[in-house]
Amino acid sequence: MAIKIFITGGTFDKEYNELNGTLFFKESHLNEMLKLGRNKTEVEVRTLMMIDSLEMTEEDRNLIAYQCLHSHEDKIIITHGTDTMTDTAELIAKSVANKTIVLTGAMIPYKFGSSDGLFNLGSAIAFVQTLPNGVYVAMNGHYFKAGTVRKNKETGSFESINN
Repeated sequence: MAIKIFITGGTFDKEYNELNGTLFFKESHLNEMLKLGRNKTEVEVRTLMMIDSLEMTEEDRNLIAYQCLHSHEDKIIITHGTDTMTDTAELIAKSVANKTIVLTGAMIPYKFGSSDGLFNLGSAIAFVQTLPNGVYVAMNGHYFKAGTVRKNKETGSFESINN
């Protein structure tokens, strides 16, 4: 069975407007990234939204959880903005069982060329195939179970929460 990939936006898919210096969404770069990474794993991609995670509402998060719950696939990757990725992971973990779901994103937009997005996507594809059922955040070669991770805004990395 294919891996379902839900696109929600985030830095992963942002582009740079050279005229006014802002970041914006045009279209997802996911298919280009899969091709560049020479992905051979069967995937089915669906765009749910293209928004910055700071603008994501509870309704948006509930839609993501609903799509995960009702997906026929039991292995799901969600591309997501890093600022509220952990919030979405925790919400999904409360409502979806018997599936392996991995949220990933990027600290630097893919189109910048120095992005961590391609590496994070590849890691997420590997993690979703090997981790047991549950909801995880995967960034920079590490994975964390939902509810045990936070984004450290001083270091620009994800870290375990000491519970």
